Amino acid sequence: MTNIPKNLSGRVAVVAGGTRGAGRGVAVELGAAGATVYLTGRTTSVERSPMARRETIEETARLVDEAGGTGIPVRVDHADTDQVRALIGRIGDGGGRLDILVNDVWGGDPLTEWDTPFWQHDLANGIALLRNAVDTHLIDPVSACALQDVRTVQAEIEERSGQGSDRDPGRGSDGSRGAR
Repeated sequence: MTNIPKNLSGRVAVVAGGTRGAGRGVAVELGAAGATVYLTGRTTSVERSPMARRETIEETARLVDEAGGTGIPVRVDHADTDQVRALIGRIGDGGGRLDILVNDVWGGDPLTEWDTPFWQHDLANGIALLRNAVDTHLIDPVSACALQDVRTVQAEIEERSGQGSDRDPGRGSDGSRGAR
């Protein structure tokens, strides 16, 4: 069982990279808790990503529905800022809020050279791998901030951690400075 609250009814989530694996699993659990889940990825029933995966975002949406939530599949390449902004615009038009963002984007499998010493790797593939890994994880949250009430998120974090808003953010829970 998970630590996801049992009632996420009325909450809106995006699971970026929800086609398979961990993203799919998180999406289904959010659905089981009652959330509306926008499932994104590049593989759909009519268009395959360069990864040529057999799983689709429509299949994940069906699993979310079967679990009790609402699954909404949207084809998005998360390395494309315009596509991510279009997704966020669609969510905004549909209710104007985003409560949960799960970023499980990868797409680097064909660029990895697991059994090759790094100094022998193709430099262009290495740079593309880093762009996949880093850029996609920056584009989503920056684009999504327009739908998130940062004050509400901060209040929820403080409530769950037992910390008040008057706490010095530069100090750890024991009052010391540095890593927490």
